[in-house]
Amino acid sequence: MSPITVRDATAADRDFVIDTARRFAAFGPPPWRSALEVVAGEVRCLDEFFDRRTLDRAGPALLVAEDSAEPIGFAFLEPAVDYFSGETHGHVGMIAVTEAAEGRGAGAALMRAAEDWARSTGYAKLTLNVFEANQRARRMYERFGYQVETLRYVKVLD
Repeated sequence: MSPITVRDATAADRDFVIDTARRFAAFGPPPWRSALEVVAGEVRCLDEFFDRRTLDRAGPALLVAEDSAEPIGFAFLEPAVDYFSGETHGHVGMIAVTEAAEGRGAGAALMRAAEDWARSTGYAKLTLNVFEANQRARRMYERFGYQVETLRYVKVLD
């Protein structure tokens, strides 16, 4: 196996990133969220990124993990504002790897690169969200030192 590398995404990565984002439907959305709704939201966000991409270092970033020059995963990173402190910090909006890349270190390489992006942008904190049922991802985040801060409860009203 060759080492996994991470680079900035280019316009040529659009199809790969959007196809890989369709995997989010398999990662445990709650019963009140359809797989179609989850994927549509993620694809809409990625389309906006590619359509409005700027070179602003403080704006969103998209990273692609590769093995032997073949893309195997991506991470979408964005600035966010802490509700309690009002401080801007980095946020991992999306991270996904291809099914073939699972368990090969692509997610870990992307998380390390996300932390490097946050530090280089001047952020002191990096956050992310994960579906409660996505135990595999939650275990990886915890191995990286991430901790649960708040739990979001949802009730679908009749």
